[in-house]
Amino acid sequence: MLEKGTTAPDFQLNATPDQKIKLSDFKGKNVILAFYPADWSPVCGDQMALYNEMLKYFSKHDAQMIGISVDSAWCHNAFQQDRKLHFPLLADFEPKGEVSKAYGVYDDEVGESKRALYVIDQEGKIAWSYLSPTAVNPGADGILNALEELEKK
Repeated sequence: MLEKGTTAPDFQLNATPDQKIKLSDFKGKNVILAFYPADWSPVCGDQMALYNEMLKYFSKHDAQMIGISVDSAWCHNAFQQDRKLHFPLLADFEPKGEVSKAYGVYDDEVGESKRALYVIDQEGKIAWSYLSPTAVNPGADGILNALEELEKK
């Protein structure tokens, strides 16, 4: 994983089949990147649903939530609609896992993103990161603590 204080690598990924999002689009905001293995898996579904419920708390810290996995934009679209998610899910699909690899959270053995969290500050620096066991929902406490720390600066 990338170290705290490192400049977060910029990227551009599909949010929908015809819309791309860049990390740099959010310069001046805090950004939460939630890398996860796969849409439709039970732990991932619970994790993304939790973050959807936490959006109002994240927005109080001027933070944008973004989910990233190697699933396609079409798969994300169906998952987002089914779970009524109100934040972008980005497709690290082709070249497969390129962004996950840049952030040090790609699992070569299974060909998926690991379950990892990053909080990126308004200047684009990594303020906090966490690698969770794949079968464990990391929750939101670490994210909120990191966002509160950023407000103290």
